[in-house]
Amino acid sequence: MVDHSYADLELARLYDALNGWGPDDDFYLDLVMSARAVLDVGCGTGRLLRGARAAGHTGRLTGVDPAAAMLVQARRAAPDVEWVLGDLESVRWQGEFDLAVMTGHAFQELLGNEAVRRLLAGVRSALAPGGRFVFETRNPAARAWEAWTPDRVHEIADPYGAEVRVWHEVAGPVVGDRVTFTETFSSERWDRDRVSRSVLRFLDADALDAFLAEAGFEVAARYGDWRRGPYAPAASREIVTVARRA
Repeated sequence: MVDHSYADLELARLYDALNGWGPDDDFYLDLVMSARAVLDVGCGTGRLLRGARAAGHTGRLTGVDPAAAMLVQARRAAPDVEWVLGDLESVRWQGEFDLAVMTGHAFQELLGNEAVRRLLAGVRSALAPGGRFVFETRNPAARAWEAWTPDRVHEIADPYGAEVRVWHEVAGPVVGDRVTFTETFSSERWDRDRVSRSVLRFLDADALDAFLAEAGFEVAARYGDWRRGPYAPAASREIVTVARRA
């Protein structure tokens, strides 16, 4: 099921303003620009591939996402990129890409073991032999969810110039490796707040490696930050994984 914040067309318009270009985008853009054919899994508004095309990438750029409202933004901004509505279970590619990426911590939305396995199988199928799959997850040891509190409010302007206030709040206790939280959007232009409820899964590096090996990947590199610093299990905020199709 697509989260409300991605399915609602009005909220989808706010995504890029709320999630500005940052060091993570620079990291992925460098990889995309050096690849001939790229698949962005869970591409959202397509910011990464739009940035690559604007930077002069002339090869194949394909983004796939199950949220139609997000793809509306992508298609409007870059009609010269291939945008596909669906996921790697509904749309299959066979050895067509040399790089697949999954950004924005989207990998954490895979809540069950079988969902992880299906995703990895789809990515492996889409990659040519030796192709790379690069993605990131939050390191559970950093406990990022402890900062998701209503007092940390982001203020942005919507396309009409009205102020929108956004905050997150953990909903209930953390259960195993899953964290449930709400994302609330508030604007004087609306008659009520819009609330999206989400669940994310926080897998550690050992669990990720087990899934990758089972799916036919080998870990080629792992970083703990967007400057390609070493991953430290007890200290790094991110687990940035570069996996190669074995």
